[in-house]
Formats: sequence, structure tokens, C-alpha cells
Amino acid sequence: MDDLGYGDISNFGAIDYQTPNLEKLANQGMTFTNFYSAQAVCSASRAALLTGCYPNRIGIKGALFPQSKVGLNESEVTIAEMLKEKGYSTAIFGKWHLGHQEKFLPLNHGFDNYLGIPYSNDMWPVDYDGNQILDESNWKKKSYPQLPLIKDFEKIDEIRSLNDQAKLTTLFTEESVKFINKNNDKPFFLYLPHPMPHVPIAVSDKFNGKSKQGLYGDLMMEIDWSVGEIVRALEKNNIENNTLIIFTSDNGPWLNYGNHAGSTGGLREGKGTSFEGGQRVPTIMKWPDAIPFGSISNQMASTIDIFPTIANLVSAELPKHLIDGIDITPVLKGDKESNPRNHLYYYYGDNNLEAVRKDNWKLVLPHKSRSYKNVLPGDNGYPGPYSQIQAEYSLYDLRRDPGEEYDVKELYPKVVNELEKLVEKARKDLGDNLTGRLGENRRGPGFSDAVED
Repeated sequence: MDDLGYGDISNFGAIDYQTPNLEKLANQGMTFTNFYSAQAVCSASRAALLTGCYPNRIGIKGALFPQSKVGLNESEVTIAEMLKEKGYSTAIFGKWHLGHQEKFLPLNHGFDNYLGIPYSNDMWPVDYDGNQILDESNWKKKSYPQLPLIKDFEKIDEIRSLNDQAKLTTLFTEESVKFINKNNDKPFFLYLPHPMPHVPIAVSDKFNGKSKQGLYGDLMMEIDWSVGEIVRALEKNNIENNTLIIFTSDNGPWLNYGNHAGSTGGLREGKGTSFEGGQRVPTIMKWPDAIPFGSISNQMASTIDIFPTIANLVSAELPKHLIDGIDITPVLKGDKESNPRNHLYYYYGDNNLEAVRKDNWKLVLPHKSRSYKNVLPGDNGYPGPYSQIQAEYSLYDLRRDPGEEYDVKELYPKVVNELEKLVEKARKDLGDNLTGRLGENRRGPGFSDAVED
């Protein structure tokens, strides 16, 4: 999902709408309570998911724009490339956001099929009211081209209105079901990165007005429907038991959009921050042949761990270059004593190390941060402003204080010392722009060789 918050599905506390298909997925699989995106923003988090690397290691930062000249480097290995080498059919239906020029598109990164949009659904010349921008009232949006719908390498249509956006969840779900039906007798990898619930949100007629929470609740019901359609396709093809399903989000909610944004479930801040609301995301995995039904994992894990875990499950070789993910297969199989990932780095921006976590302790390093506090959010599709804060050097016990409210560094100097060792390790390996450290093991993005007007 895109910008789905920790509190946005009923298993994690959603209010005024139900997500029964996701509840069923959790009842028949595993719920992860401490699962993280690798960075709290679109392109960076997607690069991490597909490559098993912290995005700053591979030179992908922030959110790429229609004017961007970079994308995922061809030298990086994606999950799709790894699985294609093992004979898997591969497809992506939805949002790519790792470079829109041809050399960066999915078919050049291991996918056999692609139908989707190349970047975020708000990168179009349409104002917050849903109308095309004809003057300079919003010059940044006016400068964007019409949002393209791409099939493989070719633009086949344009997304020009909220009515067009309202069709996307259904379109990508139906294409996914067709792909499953077509490949029911051979191994496949399906990547379904829905553009929703990233703003602007839009919902089809079959769910419009169905929830008590308004448009956002309607949309969450449609996303839940989509999950149900995928599971039913697996059931009908008698391949459900031997299929691993992973449901997660690229980062937390874009809170300044108010009633068109999601919920962090009480975690601090949201998208674009290294606080828990920005990076801790709701995650469910189901695999009847291996994952215990109705299980809960409180162990820490991240999207970067998906790559090496899948590699282990299919007996594939890992890339020769350095990756950051850790195989969490023991966790999936119900080993509650295993602790494959005991620490995590919170990077943001180009290469800013803003926090580290080890076990239940999180050390926040001094940095400037976007904040959603002390300002009113927007309403009905319009954004409110951000505030900016100076995050201070702080220690939080996430077991007792997931909202990151109580700085306890004075009480636990030994813990601070241990976490500082991780900070130094990260700065030596990946660098840290906030302290002028370059790092020893970073790679660069791919650069476009296209000439555009």
C-alpha cells in the first residue's frame, strides 16, 4: 500500500469501517507488530523493498518526480530478477516510482509484465479540487505532465481526473487476478503496489459511501476487497497453501491531509519522519504450508528483509554486492526465540542518520524534522501545513513508550553507549550527512541517458 498508516486496518485499531479480508488474512497467517519500511518516503522505501538494501546505500532518495533524471541502477538486483533466474513469471500492476524513463521501467528490472503509473498519483496537473490547472495558481502541479498509464514500455492512456483514479484499484486488482489464473501451473511473483491510499484518494462506485468514516474509510474497504480478490484467486486455483502473501505499506500516513489521510494508531508523527509513525507499518504474512495460523510476531523486521528471506525459501543465490536485509524465515515459521534482526538504522533524505534501534531501545539523533503537531491538518483533499522541529538527542523505550514521549537517556547510560556503537558502525559503512561522514560502501543510482524537451 501507499501511505497506509499503522492504525488503518481493523487488526491494528481502525475505526468506523471494517477490513474483514485482512482480518481473515491475519487469522490464517502472521501479524507483525514491529515491522518497518526502510525509509519514510515513496521511492526510497520501494527501492529498499525490491533490492534488500537501505535506499541510501544504492543512491535512491526521497520521492522521484516527473523531472527526475535518475532511477534504480541496472546493476542492482531486484526480487523479480532473482526469481526470474529461478524460472518464475513476474509481474507488477500499480505504482513503480523507481524512474520513469524507459531504462528504469520494470521490464528492465526483472519483470515480465507491467501495467501501472510510473510515479505518485498526485504528480499531475490537477488541483486539490480535482480540476485541471489552467493558470499559475499551483505552478508546481501545473508543470507536471498528465499522469500516464503505462503497459510494459508504452503509454496507453492518461489519468486526467479523480474519476480516472477511482478505477485504478479495481484495474490493478483485476490484472493481478488474470496473472494468477494464467500462471496457476508454474511459479510466479506478483507485485501489487496500489497507488492508494496516497492522496488524491478516489474510490469506485461499488464502495463510495459505504463506510461511516467517509471517503478514506470507503477506500480502505475497497483495498480490503482487493486483498480478498487476490486470496480468492489463489483458492480457486488450488495454490493458496503454497503461496506466500505479504501485505505491508511503503511508509506511514501523510497526516497533514486530515480526513483524507490515515492513522498512525498512536505512534509519533507520520510520513516523512524517522519517528515511529513514519516507518512502522502494518504487516501481515500468510503461507499456510509454513506460517502458523493466527500467530503474532513482535520481533523487529523490515521490508529489506523480504529479499533475503525469499532467496532462502527458493534456494536462490544472493547478489554478490552487499545488501542489508536479513533472512527472517525462522520468524515466519513461528520460532519466537529467534531474533534475526536486532537493530535498524533510520535514515532520511540523501543520507541523514536520524535514529537507530536495537531491540526495544531507540536512540534519536539531533536532526531537523517535519512535524504534524501544533498545526491544523487540511480537509477534503486539501493539505494543511507542516511545522518543523529540532529533534533532540533522546532515548526511548519502545516497549513501554511507542509514542516516543519520554526521553530516558539519563536513566540508561549503558544502553546509550551500546546504541552509539551502532551509530558509529552505520556512519562508517553508509555515512551520515549530518556529521559529514561519507561512508565506505555506498553505490549510486542509475542516470538517464535520454534527452527530453
